[in-house]
Amino acid sequence: MAAAIDVRTDFDGDGLRRLARASNDGRQVRRLLVLAAIYNGGTRSEAARIGG
Repeated sequence: MAAAIDVRTDFDGDGLRRLARASNDGRQVRRLLVLAAIYNGGTRSEAARIGG
Protein backbone atom coordinates (compact mmCIF):
# COMPACT_ATOMS: atom_id res chain seq x y z
CA MET A 1 0.00 0.00 0.00
CA ALA A 2 1.26 3.49 -0.83
CA ALA A 3 2.25 5.92 1.89
CA ALA A 4 -0.30 8.51 3.01
CA ILE A 5 -0.03 12.03 1.64
CA ASP A 6 -0.48 14.95 4.02
CA VAL A 7 -3.23 17.42 3.16
CA ARG A 8 -2.70 21.15 3.28
CA THR A 9 -3.77 22.82 6.49
CA ASP A 10 -4.78 26.13 4.88
CA PHE A 11 -7.93 24.58 3.34
CA ASP A 12 -10.99 22.98 4.87
CA GLY A 13 -14.05 21.15 3.55
CA ASP A 14 -16.37 24.15 3.79
CA GLY A 15 -13.96 26.41 1.93
CA LEU A 16 -13.51 23.86 -0.84
CA ARG A 17 -17.28 23.51 -1.21
CA ARG A 18 -17.55 27.31 -1.53
CA LEU A 19 -14.95 27.23 -4.30
CA ALA A 20 -16.86 24.41 -6.00
CA ARG A 21 -20.10 26.43 -5.97
CA ALA A 22 -18.31 29.38 -7.58
CA SER A 23 -16.76 27.27 -10.36
CA ASN A 24 -18.29 26.79 -13.80
CA ASP A 25 -15.99 23.88 -14.70
CA GLY A 26 -17.60 20.51 -13.95
CA ARG A 27 -14.30 18.65 -13.73
CA GLN A 28 -12.92 21.19 -11.27
CA VAL A 29 -16.11 21.00 -9.19
CA ARG A 30 -15.79 17.20 -8.92
CA ARG A 31 -12.15 17.45 -7.85
CA LEU A 32 -12.95 20.10 -5.24
CA LEU A 33 -15.84 18.04 -3.84
CA VAL A 34 -13.61 14.97 -3.62
CA LEU A 35 -11.05 16.96 -1.67
CA ALA A 36 -13.78 18.42 0.56
CA ALA A 37 -14.96 14.90 1.41
CA ILE A 38 -11.41 13.87 2.29
CA TYR A 39 -10.86 16.96 4.46
CA ASN A 40 -14.06 16.09 6.33
CA GLY A 41 -12.83 12.58 7.10
CA GLY A 42 -14.48 10.72 4.23
CA THR A 43 -13.22 7.38 3.01
CA ARG A 44 -11.38 6.68 -0.22
CA SER A 45 -14.46 4.81 -1.43
CA GLU A 46 -16.67 7.82 -0.82
CA ALA A 47 -14.21 10.12 -2.57
CA ALA A 48 -14.06 7.76 -5.56
CA ARG A 49 -17.86 7.68 -5.77
CA ILE A 50 -18.04 11.49 -5.73
CA GLY A 51 -15.28 11.80 -8.31
CA GLY A 52 -16.89 9.33 -10.62
